[in-house]
Amino acid sequence: MQKIILSLCFVLTLCAAASAQKIHVGGKFGANLGKIDGSSFKQKYDLGYQAGVFVDLAFNKNWGIQPELLWSQTNTTVDSGFKSIYQNIPSSVIGSKAKLNYLSIPILLNLNAGKMLTFQLGPQFSIKTNKNETLAENGKEAFKNGDFAAVFGAQVNLGALKVYGRYNVGLNNLNDLGDQDKWKSQQLQLGLGLRIF
Repeated sequence: MQKIILSLCFVLTLCAAASAQKIHVGGKFGANLGKIDGSSFKQKYDLGYQAGVFVDLAFNKNWGIQPELLWSQTNTTVDSGFKSIYQNIPSSVIGSKAKLNYLSIPILLNLNAGKMLTFQLGPQFSIKTNKNETLAENGKEAFKNGDFAAVFGAQVNLGALKVYGRYNVGLNNLNDLGDQDKWKSQQLQLGLGLRIF
C-alpha cells in the first residue's frame, strides 16, 4: 500500500512540476528532536539532525507543492520496559542509545497565508539507511526498514531565507521484533532553508 501511495505522490509531483508557474530550489538544515513511542523506549525527545534539498513548485500566490529529499537522524534511549517484553535480549541494552538514520522524502502542500507565512502538510516516506543490531539477537534488525509519517508545519519566508517548524507523526509500526509493543516515531523539526535559485 505504501508503494502505491509513494508512486501516486511521485506522479502528482511530476504533474505539478509541469504546471508550476514558479520553481525554486534550495537547501535546508536543522535540528530533529525525535522519539519512539512505545514502552520499550524512554518517552523524551532526543536531539538529532536533518539536512537536504527542496524544490518549491508554486502554482499561484496561494498554494504550491514542495517535495524534499532529506537525511534525518532520530535518536532514542532504550528503557527497562524493553527487557520485560523481550527477555532474550541482554540487560546491557537498557539505557543504550538507538540511532536511526533515514533518507526521507516529504511531499508537502504549501498553503500561503500572505507573503511571509506558509502552512505545510503532507505525507513523508522514509527509508532506514543504517543497521541497528544491538537491540536484537543473532544480528536481526530491531527496526523495520521504512517509515510512513504525516507532516504538519509552518514556514516563515524572509526572502530567500526560510525558517520552519514541523511535527512529524509516524503512522506505521517500526517494531521488527514482533507485535508485543508498537513503536511509532515522532519528530519535532526546527530549521533554516535557503533558496538558491
